[in-house]
Amino acid sequence: MRRSPLFSGIIYIVLGCLFTYFAVEDVTQNGWGFFSYLLVLLATFDFGSGLRMIFFYNRYKDKIKK
Repeated sequence: MRRSPLFSGIIYIVLGCLFTYFAVEDVTQNGWGFFSYLLVLLATFDFGSGLRMIFFYNRYKDKIKK
């Protein structure tokens, strides 16, 4: 069974929130290091992919309605 883009988008947003949390925790404990920048980069990619999937789902749903 295929996953809908909405479900995939929500998963990506949740992963982005998780990576953001880990990045904030790492910065408060160790300061800005390589791992902190990596976590922020992963969170950014996940938020971007999640929003793109959700917008795609909305456009696809509207196109099917017409």
